[in-house]
Amino acid sequence: MQRPRDGRPRLLDRIRARPGGRLTLRIATGALGAALVVLGLILVPLPGPGWLIVLSGLAVLAVEYAWARHLLRFTRRQLHRWTRWLVRQGWAVRALVGAAGVALTGAVVWTSVRLSFGVDLAATAWRHLDT
Repeated sequence: MQRPRDGRPRLLDRIRARPGGRLTLRIATGALGAALVVLGLILVPLPGPGWLIVLSGLAVLAVEYAWARHLLRFTRRQLHRWTRWLVRQGWAVRALVGAAGVALTGAVVWTSVRLSFGVDLAATAWRHLDT
């Protein structure tokens, strides 16, 4: 049992020490983490923090599950590799990656609005530009 500097057991260690506490903690973290991962995956194609919510769900799952800790470490390593690579690139590559991100976000927004509300944003914008 790890203890912080003041010598008291950590909250999670106190929960695990109670009868049924370990099982309760595993069920609660599993349910909350899974809900966050599923919500994040639903939100990934939409503009917003979908991947951040997925990673938050993995962080919650990593409290109790080794596989989630490994997956979270792997994901963080890959993200750091990607950002270090991008920083080393010239302005043209970074601009191309940025433009691709903007185009992908625009396509996701257009598709979401088209499927959700039946409105073609491109055609509507084109009509407004013609007038």
